[in-house]
Amino acid sequence: MRVLIACECSGTVRDAFLAAGVDAWSCDIKPTEAPGPHIQGDALKVLTWGWDLMICHPECRYLSSSGLFRNIGNPERQAKTETALAFAMALWNAPIPFIAMENPVGRIGTTIGRAQQTVQPYEFGHDASKRTCLWLKGLPSLTIDPAARCAGRRVTDSKTGKLVERWENQTDSGQNRLGPSEDRSAKRAATYSNIAAAMARDWIPAAAGQLRLAA
Repeated sequence: MRVLIACECSGTVRDAFLAAGVDAWSCDIKPTEAPGPHIQGDALKVLTWGWDLMICHPECRYLSSSGLFRNIGNPERQAKTETALAFAMALWNAPIPFIAMENPVGRIGTTIGRAQQTVQPYEFGHDASKRTCLWLKGLPSLTIDPAARCAGRRVTDSKTGKLVERWENQTDSGQNRLGPSEDRSAKRAATYSNIAAAMARDWIPAAAGQLRLAA
């Protein structure tokens, strides 16, 4: 099986699939941050290279709901959103049998439709919160083991007075702890290793089984 991890420079998802024994390559305009099979360049130019499965992470800066309000009265930023959306749709419509697209809630959902699954790092054992939507083409939702859930710390919500959970990457008010920096968006976009492992665990056999049936 040949697997493309589009828009990834960390190598996290790629390495999880390599560890599972498949031919996996990451692709990004940036060089890889971890040694391994990597194509540095435009992911759209490699979509026809005979991949069986693609997991893609289009940049969410101009697509997520948290930033779309900035488009109001800002034609330049709105144009960047439309460009980012066109890129994401080109990935989604690639001639690849099995596709998973990861992004926050935002423009992709209003274009493709509701995501098949929404996951959190803490559901896979990480002390972190990062709501992530998965749009799936030919693939099942990831299996979540309730026993693996990492409990957050309990704090009192300042607005409701109720106890709520917060995780290591959050302030008590629920904001992300990462301060402004040149690599802030890259750090926030990185896939958590246990989620990457779950992708390999669940999607390799699912895709392989269907490929064998079609052969």
